[in-house]
Amino acid sequence: MIEVSRRTALAALAGVTLHRSAQARPRGYLVENTLHMFAEDQTRFPLHRNAPYKPAPNSLDQYIAFVKEAQLDHTVLVQPEPYQDDESYIEYCFNREPSHGYFKATCLDDPIDPATPARIEALAKRNPNRIVGMRMHEMSAPGAPFETSGAIRNRDMKNPAMKKVLRKLGDLGMILQVQLIPHHARGLGELCSGFRKVPVLIDHFGLIARGTAAEYENVLALSKMPQFYMKISQLPPNPKAAVRRVYDAFGPDRLIWGSYGTTMQAFDQALAQIDDVFDFTPETERAKIRGGNAMKLFQFRT
Repeated sequence: MIEVSRRTALAALAGVTLHRSAQARPRGYLVENTLHMFAEDQTRFPLHRNAPYKPAPNSLDQYIAFVKEAQLDHTVLVQPEPYQDDESYIEYCFNREPSHGYFKATCLDDPIDPATPARIEALAKRNPNRIVGMRMHEMSAPGAPFETSGAIRNRDMKNPAMKKVLRKLGDLGMILQVQLIPHHARGLGELCSGFRKVPVLIDHFGLIARGTAAEYENVLALSKMPQFYMKISQLPPNPKAAVRRVYDAFGPDRLIWGSYGTTMQAFDQALAQIDDVFDFTPETERAKIRGGNAMKLFQFRT
């Protein structure tokens, strides 16, 4: 009799939990686009010899369970630096997704390598409608020399090979996803000014804390070119004033919320933060920022 009561109580509690989770999910699309996946089987999926850091593995099965509970619509996997240009694990994830067409991904290739345009095209042909763009990192300190080898980062944006890569991205209908410190914003604008049909997604709020106020003005100035989008992630402390400035610059149609975490607690916190930092916008605009804009940028079916 006691055991029956416990089961009944647990079932009732589970029902309440599921109901609360479903109620917490707002209407509209929710798209994760900041997640790095790291294989638990590092023998089958080893880190690259040029990996700049050694991450702890995370569980694909656990993430898929979270996706179902949170009712995310899609996830764009971001190729992490420890794998460099080996997309084997992302391709593995494509074949184990929670529903058909759930995952897409950005790749990471050397933007000054003459072989990169062909590599991206081959990857896209191998994975139709999956590869949405290429990552690029411009994180070198002011005055530091650009790197020409080793880990794929901090390449010279004036290198002629860069334009060939952007041309190929345009041909393939892909985006350029850029993580940069504000010092490099002007150089990025110069590079991309000749490729107005290639969308450019600025990662992590343009890393506002990593530059001066004048340098961040150059980040905001990129909004004058309509192909630039801002990812809302890694916000600074007390972010509401900075968020309003970015909103005023880019507008509600070019803001992309970055992450919903990998746990229900993080998911609830993300939704609450969106409502907080965008409390001056109508719900229709918050719906775009939560996922509607991402659905269009990453070309998911609606």
